[in-house]
Amino acid sequence: MGNRDGRPPRDREGRPPRQEYEPRELPPGLQPKENEPETPTDVDLTLLSRGVKAELRSLSKEHAEVVAAHLAAAAALIETDPALAYAHAEAARRRAARLPVAREAAGTTAYAAGEYAAALNEFRALRRMTGTDDFVAIMADCERGLGRPQAALKLVQEGLAGSPPIATRVELKLVEAGARDALGQRDEAVRLLRQEIELLGPRGPKSARARLRYFFAELLASSGDAEGAEQWFAAAVRLDPDGETGAADALAELQGVTIVFDDSEEPAPTEADQPPSTEAETEPEETP
Repeated sequence: MGNRDGRPPRDREGRPPRQEYEPRELPPGLQPKENEPETPTDVDLTLLSRGVKAELRSLSKEHAEVVAAHLAAAAALIETDPALAYAHAEAARRRAARLPVAREAAGTTAYAAGEYAAALNEFRALRRMTGTDDFVAIMADCERGLGRPQAALKLVQEGLAGSPPIATRVELKLVEAGARDALGQRDEAVRLLRQEIELLGPRGPKSARARLRYFFAELLASSGDAEGAEQWFAAAVRLDPDGETGAADALAELQGVTIVFDDSEEPAPTEADQPPSTEAETEPEETP
């Protein structure tokens, strides 16, 4: 209500009263979905690569901050809690479905969480968006995980037809062997991986060669060839000093060795504790 002269009321100093505003609602697309994890406020955005940040520039600042926070959370959680990582990636994808990086994050985390149907849908969309076959191997493994080994084999052949890099070729061959094994063709699966090991020799990244030997050893172990499995697990260990494949644990289990980790602090070694030095150390051969 105004004063008698019709002017709006003012305070003692002649200023109009402060108006009260309703809290501003989030723009469409930023509203959280039911059961969606909250937008993180304490994530490390340095986990995001330059390529990811470049794609996010196509969004508004507020929009990009929310998507970036969910993507960073997904990257931080994928190893320890893939289901929660997928929830964060899905929150990012829902807000930025046209960005390849959001699709890739959703597909990768869904795959890690065992949500193969969702992962396959994301990688199919990503393949259409990018026009590349970079994700054919993981798409094929999704088909295998969904109990469709024939569809997996078809995708493997598509991927191999493009003469992919060695690391991608190895992943395709691993999926092919897994699909053959699922079809009851274990002998063929063993033959495929043995042939691939012989074909590649020392070529290709160590990580890819380690994975090839690890899964070959697993097939041998499943076939009852404990001696062969032990040899090839050992070969994988030599190529995998960081233990990414888990070959060392598999080898120890096969040999009946129990590994006990002692977290207690030990005194610093003295000079007398050091082993005598040798001029050269011989490295074991890679192939058993």
